[in-house]
Amino acid sequence: MKDKKRNSWRTVFGMNHRALTLFCTYHPRLVAARFCSIIWAALTPYVGIYLSALVIDELAGGGEPLRLQMLVLVTLASAAVIALGSALLNRWKEIENAGIVLKMEHICGEKLLDMDYVDVDATQTAEYLSAIRQNQNIGWGIYRVIRDYEELCSAVFTLLGGLALTVTLFTSRVPEEAGAYTLLNHPIFVVLLIGMMLLITYAAPALANKAESYWALSARYLQLANRLFSFYGFRGHRRELAADVRTYRQDRICGRFFRENKEDTFGSKSLMAKYGRGPMGLYKAASAAVSVVFTGMVYGFVCMKALAGAFGLGAVTQYVAAITKVSIGVSGLISALGSMQNNTAFLEPVFGFMDIPNRMYQGSLTVEKRRDRKYQVEFRKVSFRYPGSETYALRNINMKFEIGKRLAVVGMNGSGKTTFIKLLCRLYDPTEGEILLNGIDIRKYNYREYMDIFSVVFQDFRLLGLKLGENVASRVDYDRERVLDCLEKAGFSERLAELSKGLDTYLYKDFDEDGVDLSGGEAQKVAIARSLYKDAPFIILDEPTAALDPIAEAEIYSKFDGIAGDKTAIYISHRLSSCKFCDEILVFHEGEVIQQGTHAALLDDTNGKYYALWNAQAQYYTD
Repeated sequence: MKDKKRNSWRTVFGMNHRALTLFCTYHPRLVAARFCSIIWAALTPYVGIYLSALVIDELAGGGEPLRLQMLVLVTLASAAVIALGSALLNRWKEIENAGIVLKMEHICGEKLLDMDYVDVDATQTAEYLSAIRQNQNIGWGIYRVIRDYEELCSAVFTLLGGLALTVTLFTSRVPEEAGAYTLLNHPIFVVLLIGMMLLITYAAPALANKAESYWALSARYLQLANRLFSFYGFRGHRRELAADVRTYRQDRICGRFFRENKEDTFGSKSLMAKYGRGPMGLYKAASAAVSVVFTGMVYGFVCMKALAGAFGLGAVTQYVAAITKVSIGVSGLISALGSMQNNTAFLEPVFGFMDIPNRMYQGSLTVEKRRDRKYQVEFRKVSFRYPGSETYALRNINMKFEIGKRLAVVGMNGSGKTTFIKLLCRLYDPTEGEILLNGIDIRKYNYREYMDIFSVVFQDFRLLGLKLGENVASRVDYDRERVLDCLEKAGFSERLAELSKGLDTYLYKDFDEDGVDLSGGEAQKVAIARSLYKDAPFIILDEPTAALDPIAEAEIYSKFDGIAGDKTAIYISHRLSSCKFCDEILVFHEGEVIQQGTHAALLDDTNGKYYALWNAQAQYYTD
């Protein structure tokens, strides 16, 4: 089940270089720490090799004690300096390397925050992110890039250092009186020997890369399989799913994807298992065997030249170590290049994701900062279809907001209420028509400034596992009195009084074992307080009381005029009792506004949708 042919070297270098540039842009100190550490580790062994050879030569030749003593002291001093440098660099590397997975997530997170919401919500984006994370879990993709460059850098410096100490191995001549050993001086023999060494040195990593290529050639198969494993294999880790998993024994459904099915990716009869028993295993074994042959050739050649009198015992130590290092350098170079080529298939979803363009016009006009909050919004012949859909979610919406009023948006599920709010907040742009703010198309305003005039509590809001005060203010440094005031207005005061650490109490237990778990209703109150803290001219509550009990709901509604103040407030609600507190009501049905008016006026229309919805709910609260 191979996907496609391997990429060209131009593509390989281009994509890997781009990935490394991403690391340098977002985490330059991490890159610097890892590369300094690897270069130090590649070059410093040669100091010990060279000095050890001098010491052995001095011992073998019966040299002067003072020179021997000096060589030993220099060797010890250099070893101490190298050890100290290694410790410092490793410490730096460990510090910068901490949380590397989160640092990689940061790269994707920055892109997500920068991209159009329409693309954040797209299926293609979700598929890219899933592939990126699954590849990362098995050690491929962007995670592997920095490791490959480290190996490449290490190989180059190891090779250069080894060559510097190995050159004299081939230039040192065997004495003429050595007889048959003089063959070792012949240029043709030296060239053939070097050629054989290079061939063997190349063969070992090339065979290993060939084995790894089966992972790259099966990239899409692996991405899907690992996506299934990641989804089903970790259901039990998610707190919000734990009750359902246990109640319905969903673990049995999950188990078939990673425990019972021997033919899946992780089973004994899977495609990758067959590759492992077949070509992958054979290539790996051949790679190991070839490496042993090279070691034998090196020892044989060096020992024969030493036996013939070309150099002394100390040089034997130097040459064996140095030429082995040369081999390691060449192998590392080929291995790194092969790994970079294999990894290119796993980088494709990374750059597919990073290259998603921002098509939404960001605007340039400044949104007027009005103290009187007099902002007028008008929908003019607005229609909208979600990307990839032929069905209109909204059709031909025409309306104006009266500033400072309370507006209710009601209707059945799927009628277009939340879509209406997303268009108002410019999370999406209309497919047809235009939305005006003070008579100007909202697309002409600076996007960030326009977003700042809205405070929204969405149905799927999220609180973070941080301190309560930080959740309300959405920042670390905040006005504590203002936060307390917002929590009180949202009806959270009684619960706050029970928290021993007050605003410094962590929500949930993600980062603090003493963190508190909030009920759905309590979390909703905190989310409402967060919208109040922003103090935007428009406050929008999308199903604000869905998780509250009737008493808490009545409390929120009764206090809502005080909560909203001079803001324009928009409710989306299934509980029509909220509409009694609003100045105007929009009734959505199948993507259209079919009724508009006050609660009393709409109830007078006994043939209208609002009357039917009201009475359908009222029967449960009246005799």
